[in-house]
Amino acid sequence: MTVDGFQEQGSTSTAGDDQSAGHAVGWADPSRAIAFSDGVLAIIITLLVLDLRPPASETGQLLTGLLNQWPTYLAYIASYLYVGVVWTNHKAVFRHIRSMNTGLHWVNLAVLFTTGLLPFPTAVMADAIGGGNLADEQTAVGLYAVIGTLLCVSWLLFFHYLSRHPEVLQHEDDDVFFASERLRALVGAALYAIAGVLGYLVTPGLALAIFIGLPIFYAITSEGLDRLPSRKRRS
Repeated sequence: MTVDGFQEQGSTSTAGDDQSAGHAVGWADPSRAIAFSDGVLAIIITLLVLDLRPPASETGQLLTGLLNQWPTYLAYIASYLYVGVVWTNHKAVFRHIRSMNTGLHWVNLAVLFTTGLLPFPTAVMADAIGGGNLADEQTAVGLYAVIGTLLCVSWLLFFHYLSRHPEVLQHEDDDVFFASERLRALVGAALYAIAGVLGYLVTPGLALAIFIGLPIFYAITSEGLDRLPSRKRRS
């Protein structure tokens, strides 16, 4: 083989190595996962408005028709705020992540998948409440409880994975932090399951109270249970 041939083979090999290294760096870059996740959550929030439609009211009854759609407005607000809470929690988690790997990409996708389901049970529950039928309301809160439980389980997997893979985290004690964060997800999963049972067997109002309280809990604790102001003052 000529000198030119060796040079050509060497340059081809170097280019291939550089391309593989670039692919590995891109796959591990958390900013790409953040951008993708932000885009998915933005699409979910944007699609919520599709449930807001003009009422099928008779001439002169537009105001009444608009007012009668209050469950739909309530569902839109609830879904929007809940997806917003997921976004703030997601942002808080990724401030601890230094690099991505295959497993972390998949658990992140699981969180996005379950979040994308949220608007559906919310709309179903709004329609059931507007209809005033007890059996429909019980079914609706049961469906919402199932989706809420799945959402919390996806976060549990997310936190568990991070607690077992300190190599992807920013700081050496972050794995301990995420091990404690599993409690937040477990509390949510348990309360959603309890809410579903109470809403179906007792009264849907009990389930609704828990459904409203849980997003508030996750909004307040988005930085973690140990980052709450009261705990900071004690420490």
